[in-house]
Amino acid sequence: AGGGCNTERLERVANKQRHSSVIEHLTYTFDITCSRAVLQEVVRHRHASISVKSSRYTLRELKAQDSFLLDSDTDHAEQFVQLTTDSDTNTYIVAALENLRLLVESDTSNDISKYAIPEAYITSFIYTINARSLQNFLMLRTSKSALWEIRELAFEIYSKLPEAHKFLFKDSLYEEES
Repeated sequence: AGGGCNTERLERVANKQRHSSVIEHLTYTFDITCSRAVLQEVVRHRHASISVKSSRYTLRELKAQDSFLLDSDTDHAEQFVQLTTDSDTNTYIVAALENLRLLVESDTSNDISKYAIPEAYITSFIYTINARSLQNFLMLRTSKSALWEIRELAFEIYSKLPEAHKFLFKDSLYEEES
């Protein structure tokens, strides 16, 4: 009942007095696209609900692709894998993607082929998390010691929050690098 939100009270109870169980009833849902490496880190935050795009669909998308090794640039591969700033690593990522493409093209079942999916393979999922768990997520994943890709995701998630809610998370963020 009631339509308003007493933000001062919420700030005092949830943030200052650390009775954060009251914000477990506030949830957010995000549509996320990232590598499977980041997905693996996201699922460690257990107080959330995740629905991941099936590998059966993502692998099917590979079947009609030309070789990823024919391109001198990586634009074609970047549709399917998250590349890094390291060119040697990127060479191996693209090679792994090509091997996966060949496996899928050979009509090996997707349930077997998915064992060859590289960690850099891009996936998407719907992520619903309550505010208390999101505070923890942001505290851990905006840290400078966090994997660069999940750090970028954490700051992006924060940027998508309604402005009127950001006060709940201001103490959960590490400073962004300049």
